[in-house]
Amino acid sequence: MKTQWQQYKNIINTVVKPAFGCTEPISAAYASAVVAELLGRAPEELDVKVSDNLFKNSMGVFVPGTGRIGLPIASAAGAIGGNPNGGLEVLVNITPEHVEKAQQLIDAGKVTAGRKDVEEFIYCEVTAKAGDDVAIVEISGGHTQVVKKTLNGKVVFDLSSDTSSAGKPKSTASVCEGVDISLKGIYDFATQVEFEEIAFMVEAYNLTVALSNEGLENEYGLQIGRTFKKHISSGLIGDSLANRAIMRSAAASDARMGGATLPAMSNYGSGNQGICASMPVIEFASHYEASEETMTRALIMSHLAAVYMKSFYPPLSPFCGCAVTSSAAAMAMTYLAGGTFEQSCMAVQNTLSDTTGMFCDGAKSTCAMKVKSSTSSAVMSTLMALDYNEARCQGIVADDVEKTIRNVGKMVREGMVNTDKVIIEIMSA
Repeated sequence: MKTQWQQYKNIINTVVKPAFGCTEPISAAYASAVVAELLGRAPEELDVKVSDNLFKNSMGVFVPGTGRIGLPIASAAGAIGGNPNGGLEVLVNITPEHVEKAQQLIDAGKVTAGRKDVEEFIYCEVTAKAGDDVAIVEISGGHTQVVKKTLNGKVVFDLSSDTSSAGKPKSTASVCEGVDISLKGIYDFATQVEFEEIAFMVEAYNLTVALSNEGLENEYGLQIGRTFKKHISSGLIGDSLANRAIMRSAAASDARMGGATLPAMSNYGSGNQGICASMPVIEFASHYEASEETMTRALIMSHLAAVYMKSFYPPLSPFCGCAVTSSAAAMAMTYLAGGTFEQSCMAVQNTLSDTTGMFCDGAKSTCAMKVKSSTSSAVMSTLMALDYNEARCQGIVADDVEKTIRNVGKMVREGMVNTDKVIIEIMSA
């Protein structure tokens, strides 16, 4: 496999992976599991400090396996029952007994959580105490990227000085840095690379379908997916490909945000964005009776294009990443429908023209509404592209899709500098 394609595969393996629970509170759970391991015994006190963006995305989302919301339970559960080697699946094996002990620690006032003024968008620092021992773990630049460990005042690990980690992971924001990557390169990779090199992406199908089924079968959050299902059955809305794609995507997000004990295939550190990149593509593949290989190629296209487009702005921002991710899904859906590369680019242009006003006000049940909206836009944008209708040279949408992608990045980086601050002030009032 040529070097460029190996780099593309490395990008996917770095930032497209299973995640058990919303990745922001899970980051705190992971840091807490690591700090408990460093401490060598169960913590008697925990103090969690996180960046504004991580704080915002932890305020309203359920932590899987706990039935509870917020950083304190995520951190306490991670410290007591988390797997320090589990990464984003740190809480997979927690039990009701772990949750009960975690809640007892919280009720005793031994768990504190708050914001820390740092430049990094993804940052978490957990301090654990037991007796006279004090351990500190810092995560920065990626949800599970430990950069420093300190035990009783002595630094025992520092990523910046770790000469043994020549292959250490980059932060999510720089994952495409130094790589010759574009939508055309991604399209060629997805459609031409040997299938065995990308067959692992079948897991995105398995995880996403299971999560969507869970959201349709049980009551989570606002039950948006179940609302679609009910009214398709009642005849108020049609049983169409478009509505099934929206229904199943929203249902997966309902379950994800509602604390379902199932992993999602995350994209760029987000389970909801992983859903947006996967579920509508899976529905299109089913409708067009695509082979497993063709579907997998479409999933690779969708996930990698989403990561590429989002690499032009910070990994956590005031901008809802589902907007861009759904444009990548539209690219893949157009491919599945028999469209050309040019038509796939039209679908990206159309989606970005529609969704780029959607901001992120934290992880919570209403994220499923944004998943619904962005998926609906992606489906419509695909249909437009198949008819050779394209939004171009309007607003931030340029005459060229690559320029549009950069325009969106500039809008987020430079135009939304103070948006998060205002959102957090509103949410904290």
